[in-house]
Formats: sequence, C-alpha cells, structure tokens
Amino acid sequence: MLRRTTLAATALLAAGALLLSACTSGSATPEPTTSSAPDPDASAVIRLVLEPGNLDIRETAGAALDQILVDNIYQGLISRTAEQDIVPALAEEWDVSPDGLTYTFTLREGVTFHDGQALTPQDVVWTLTTRKNTPEWSDSRRLANVATIAADGQNVVLTLSAPDSSLLWNLTGRAGLILKEGDTVDYQTKANGTGPFTLAGWRQGDSITFARNEAYWGDKAQVAEVVFDYIPDNQAALNAALAGEVDAVTGFDANLQEQVEATGAFALVTGPSTDKGTLAFNQTSGPLADKRVRQAIRQAIDHDAFVEALASGETMYGPIPSLDPGFEDLADVAPYDPDAARDLLAEAGAEDITLELTIPSFYSTTIPQILVSDLNEVGITLEVNSVDFPTWLNDVYINQDYDLSFVLHTEARDFENWADPDYYFTYDNPEVQALFTQSLAATDEGAAAELLADAARIVSEDAAADWLYNGASVVAVGTNITGMPSVNVNERLNLAELAKSNG
Repeated sequence: MLRRTTLAATALLAAGALLLSACTSGSATPEPTTSSAPDPDASAVIRLVLEPGNLDIRETAGAALDQILVDNIYQGLISRTAEQDIVPALAEEWDVSPDGLTYTFTLREGVTFHDGQALTPQDVVWTLTTRKNTPEWSDSRRLANVATIAADGQNVVLTLSAPDSSLLWNLTGRAGLILKEGDTVDYQTKANGTGPFTLAGWRQGDSITFARNEAYWGDKAQVAEVVFDYIPDNQAALNAALAGEVDAVTGFDANLQEQVEATGAFALVTGPSTDKGTLAFNQTSGPLADKRVRQAIRQAIDHDAFVEALASGETMYGPIPSLDPGFEDLADVAPYDPDAARDLLAEAGAEDITLELTIPSFYSTTIPQILVSDLNEVGITLEVNSVDFPTWLNDVYINQDYDLSFVLHTEARDFENWADPDYYFTYDNPEVQALFTQSLAATDEGAAAELLADAARIVSEDAAADWLYNGASVVAVGTNITGMPSVNVNERLNLAELAKSNG
C-alpha cells in the first residue's frame, strides 16, 4: 500500500484498505433484477472505508486518493483496466521503438480540463517534466530513466537513457497523470482533471461527491452523480445498505453475505486483487535479524486460517500476487509446520522470546488474534500494539521503530519496495536489487517477469516478511446497479460504466 515517497503528515491515511478484502476467483457484477432502463439522472452512493486527509494527488500518497481520483477525475496518456491491461486514455495510440528507448504518444484532440481549458501537448510535457524533476511529487522516481520529454505537433515523445520495461505501466498510475500547466487550483481541496467526473463537493468527515462531466471527451458517465460515503465500520455499512442508504459497499466482510443478501436487494460480488496482507519484520537488530527466527515465524503461521476467518481469499507465500508479472506459488518455501518452527527457534537460541506487533487500529482484531495464538504455540509471546494511523506512519514507516507490523499493501506491481534497502521493510539483498534492475532493463516482457520471479523467490527464501493472504475485492452491490467494478477495487475504482436503474 505504500511506495517510497516523500510524505505529508496525512500522506497514507488510505492505507487501511479494509482487512476483510481477501482474494477469491472473480465474479461479475450482477445484472439488475428490474426491467427498468438505467436512469441517466441517478445518484449512486458507494460506501468506502477510509477518507483521504486531502485531495492532493501530486504529493499525498495513499490508496484512498488513487481509488477515487485516478480514472474518474485525473487521467494519463494511457490507463489500465482492473485486469491490469494497458489501454489508451488521453493518448489515442502509442509506439515504442525496437530498442525500447523512444516512446511516442499521439494526443487526442478536443480534450478539455474540467475548468474548460483545452488540453495541449505542452500540458503533457510540463506535467511529466515537473513530476520527474520534483521529488516531492508521488512516483517521480518512476520517470528516472526518461531523459527528454518533447512535443512534436500532437505527438509527445519520451526518450529514455536506458530501457525501462516498467515505463508504460508507471504511466498508467500517478507518474503519468496529466495536469494543466500553471493551474492555480487548490489541490488540497479541489481538482481539475480531464476525467468523466468532476469534483462537486467534499463534506470532510462524511462524503465526497462527483458529478458527471458533460464536456467529457469520451462516452459520458451513465449516472449524474456518485457519492462516496465514508463508513469505517462494517456493521454500520451493512445497516446502511439494508436501509437503502447506499447502493454498493466496498471493503465488505464476506462473512456478512447472508445478511446483506437476505432481502434480495444486494448481491455479494468477489474479485481478485493485488492486496497483500503483509507481516513486516524489522531485521536491523534483535531476534528478527536472524533468518532462522523469521523463517520459524513464517512456519508457525497457519495461512489457511486467515482465508477461513475472512470467508474469502487465498494464501500467499511471496511478495508478488497472482495478478502481477513474476507471480509464482511459493508455498514450498514456508509450509505450515510448528514443529519445524520450534526446531529453528531452538537452533537460533531464541526460545521464549517476546515480540511486539504494531498494527493500525482500523484493522479487525482477526489478524492479531490468529498471530498471537499461532506464535504462542511455538513459544513466542506476541504483544499487540494497536495504534492510530499517524502513529503507525511515524513509528513504523518513517522511523522503522518496530518488531513486527501488519499492513495491507494494495498497489499492483510494487516489487520495487523489496529492492529498496531504505524502505520500512528493512530488507537489503544486493542480488535481489540486481535482478530487479535487470528486469527493468529487459525489453521482453517474458524475460522481465522471469527475473522478477527469481527475485521474489529469493525474498521469500530470505524470510524477508510473511504474506498472510492475497486479498480480494469483496463488494456488496445493489441488484439495480450495473457496471460496478469488482476487481482490485481497493486500488482503483473506475466508475465510467456505473449505471443505476429505478425500481
């Protein structure tokens, strides 16, 4: 959920993509049970979990901003589908030279920003250049290999200093979002993008409202308004759904399926995601500096228990989820084996140790309960330190003052964090760093994925962390709703096809 970025105080308030989004095979949004046609004047209300601290997509990190602002408000030259396919956006087409050093994007004509100003090639050049040269802007380092950015008529040409197999993917995220040059909008509370919705209002502490962009360059949104209603508690969200106050509930608890479907007004929909329930180990000192202790912890944990407790999901044993390039099932690296865990602890002279788990307080108690029980069985006392998110951000993410920590990392293709020794994971392996660098330099996608798979196996064999489960999108969707995304919804929620019928 967290990339290596310069962060404001509220930077990662969205890190709590809800614990109970675990991973199952996807299922489509249900067809409406009514014969009524979609209502173009409809207002659709969607429950989200955590509200962003501000709306500055340039400098404030955290999944809450990407989830609602990317695709809906802000766009890049290219975008990606929920299934991770790269597709055109502000550029109608693009071309990559055979040597992988020149990327040419043909900009659409007739695109305007929400304030009515036309999008120009110079806006693109200015935005990408500014992001590359401004470390405070999120993901600026993702453009590090871009040597020059220039406009040639409606074409924008990026010339690289070295091949970068991740560049197109990076341009589908924050690194590629296009802003208006010289814009004076207050990005903390306002927005000026090119997407199918405009920002209509923000009732801080309650909700954010989008309105259909009637001047949108593509197909118009199918609802007049979308309201994001921030309800952290699952039971409260269920009550709101049953009372008809919301039309879709993201971050839902799959254990509540029977209740939410009881009236026939909602259906539970699950889809795959890149959410990674990550148990981080501080390896800088103490017992966790010993690989045997870290491996023992991994083998003491029953990963199936998380899937069963969450009523959805799949186990995960390495840093790359199944939706991302380089995925390999690494269950053989750390199979559940408490006896083997006890032997490793004895070998390391680490019997009867006490460790502290620092976990943001918005997560369910399910995670720490399972961990406390499993580790106790092998002689490890786990003390749970539940903290508010700013405290987690300061103590764990910034100051790396922790033993163990749990957070749900939602970003796709974020293996880079395991190749960054300064990241809060505290993992430093030159071989992994070299393999990651080679994967970036590869001009063949298959070769790049193989290099990532090799690096991921080493990370898992080093017991650099434990991955408790691969989360899913769990969404309760009104049966009069179509077009509601059901894949990777904690990361991005493209609502361009959302429709609502009456009755």
